[in-house]
Amino acid sequence: MSLSIMTYQPVGDKKNSDFFNDYRLKIFQRRKSSGIDDLLENLCALVVQVETGDALAYMEELYLLTPFRFQDAYLNETHKIYIMQARPEWPRYIVLEPLDKSFSDDLTRLNMLYPLASKKPNARYVGEVFNTRDLTETRNILESHNIRFHYPDETENKFFSNRHFNFTQPSSLTGNRVGYIPLDAFEMDQIELGQRISLRKNEMQALAKAADKAAEKGTNELLLGVDHMATRILSGEREDAILEFLTMSNYYFWGAYNIADQNSSTNVNRHPNVADDKFSPAKVFTANNIPSFVNSFENLPMPTEDFVRNYGRRMHHIAYEVKDGDHMGGEKNIDFVVDSLKSYGLPFLANVVGECTDKPNLKQIFSKHSEYSLLITEYVERCHGFDGFFTKDNVAALTQAAGADERYHHGNIFD
Repeated sequence: MSLSIMTYQPVGDKKNSDFFNDYRLKIFQRRKSSGIDDLLENLCALVVQVETGDALAYMEELYLLTPFRFQDAYLNETHKIYIMQARPEWPRYIVLEPLDKSFSDDLTRLNMLYPLASKKPNARYVGEVFNTRDLTETRNILESHNIRFHYPDETENKFFSNRHFNFTQPSSLTGNRVGYIPLDAFEMDQIELGQRISLRKNEMQALAKAADKAAEKGTNELLLGVDHMATRILSGEREDAILEFLTMSNYYFWGAYNIADQNSSTNVNRHPNVADDKFSPAKVFTANNIPSFVNSFENLPMPTEDFVRNYGRRMHHIAYEVKDGDHMGGEKNIDFVVDSLKSYGLPFLANVVGECTDKPNLKQIFSKHSEYSLLITEYVERCHGFDGFFTKDNVAALTQAAGADERYHHGNIFD
C-alpha cells in the first residue's frame, strides 16, 4: 500500500484553518525534498517509564492486557530497560525503570506540575521510535527544521542519546518525544543501552505465571497488536501538535471528527505505506472544541481538557485490536476478552460500546488507568471489515466514561 499524501483529502467534519491546510502540504513537500520521507520507515517501538520498583508488576499487567512478552533487559547508569515484543514485524514495547526513587529528569518535572500526575512523578508515556536508514542524517535534517534533540551532556538518562538511539526533547504541545534508531538495531548484540542483564529467578517465575494466566482462558490468542495511541492536548494547540508530529515523522493527517456531545474532536494521523496499522500504529490527538477558560459561558462537557488540567498534556490511552469473530458462547471476541479480564480483577470504566450484527461496525472499551503507567488500555474489534477508528457514538460514550474517572476535587471546582 502506498498513498499519495500530497493529493489525499482528509476525511471528517472537523474544520481546520487555512494555516493548518497550507502548512500541512508545505511540511509534506519539505519532507520529500529534504529526504526525511526516504529515510524514515515504520514506527518500531513505544516507550513508557514507570516508578522505581514497578516494572515487574507492570510487565505482569501487560502480559494479561496485551500480546507483549519480555524479550531482553539492560542496565545503564540510571535505569533498568526492559524490551518486550509481540511479533517481530510489530513495534516493540520498552519499559524504563529508574534505579533510584529520587531520580528526576524532565519527565518528572512535567508530571509534578499536575495534581493527578504528581502522585506518580516518574510514570509517563515517553514516545514513539521510528526506524531510519541513516540516524545522523535524520537528526541533521530535523535539527535544521528547528526540532530539538537530546545531547548526552544535557540528559540525565543516557537512553535518550547514544550512537543508536536519538530522541527529541519533550514537546511543549504534547509532552511526548519521538525517537529514531537505525534499521535492524534491535537485532544487534549491543545497542549501547547499557549492560545486558538477566531477570532473577523469581521475576521469571512471576512472568511465566502471568503468561499461563493469560493462556488459561485463551484471551492471549485474541489480542493483536497496537492499533493506535491517543494523546490529549489543549484546544488551542490541536493544529500545532499535529503539524509538529507530521514534521518529525513520515505520517499523514488522515482526518478529524467532532464529538459534539463531549465538546471535543478526534484527530487521526496514519502511516501512508502500511495496509495494516498494527505494523505502524496510528497517532491520535484529542482536544476540546471550546477551551476551559471560556466554557463557563457554554457549560459544555469537557473531559478532554479536564484530563489535561489534571494530568498534563500526555498520552491518554493505547488501543489494541481484538481479533474479529464470535466466541464459543456466541458472544463477540471483545466481550469474551473483557469478561475474562474482569474475572482476574482487572477493572474497566464501562461496558463494551458499539454493536456487531450483520453490518460492519466497531466495538470498543476502555480499561481503568494502570496504577503503574497511568495509561488506559483500549480494545477495539472491527466487525465484518469495518474501516475506521471509531464511531461518534462510541467515542462519546468512552470519553464520558473516562472523564468521570479522571476528575479532581479542589477548592470550589470539581473537574
